[in-house]
Amino acid sequence: MTTVRNDFFKLGEKFATVIGDDVQVGQFAPEFTSAGQDWSAVSPVAASRGKVAILSAVPSLDTPVCDRETRKFNLEAASLGEDIVIWVISTDFPMAQKRWCGAAGVDKVRVVSDVLEAEFGEKYGLLIKERRYLRRAVFVLDRAGKLVYVDYMKTNGEEPNYAEVLAAAKAAL
Repeated sequence: MTTVRNDFFKLGEKFATVIGDDVQVGQFAPEFTSAGQDWSAVSPVAASRGKVAILSAVPSLDTPVCDRETRKFNLEAASLGEDIVIWVISTDFPMAQKRWCGAAGVDKVRVVSDVLEAEFGEKYGLLIKERRYLRRAVFVLDRAGKLVYVDYMKTNGEEPNYAEVLAAAKAAL
């Protein structure tokens, strides 16, 4: 049974309903399937096995904070090398993601959608029921798929600590 929580995360002044439990450092990252920009099934955890992965959960690429975060990770990805892969996961439709990435010149991070089943959102405790989008969070997985860094933002307007995320990814190499 999926956990439903409505007493800790706010949208504006009201508490929102978050579906799923938060994941913890030390556990293996739950597998999930998302939609690629061509609607193909993509499994970021499985596709990243053998590499260090950063999973960046964002509500929508069309918002200022998500735009900044995705561009920042795209810029950093260019200098990280091939052993670290960055995934950005939102609930935007794949064609909207493709349009946004093209317009923004984002080509180093892998952008996928949780719009179909919201499996990522539920398994990682990210799905906001009232809006059917994700709360902002960042996860780092080691080469075996174990979570070595987990950070859930207190609000969707808060950006992650990029230096901490990148340091955790480099330490997991």
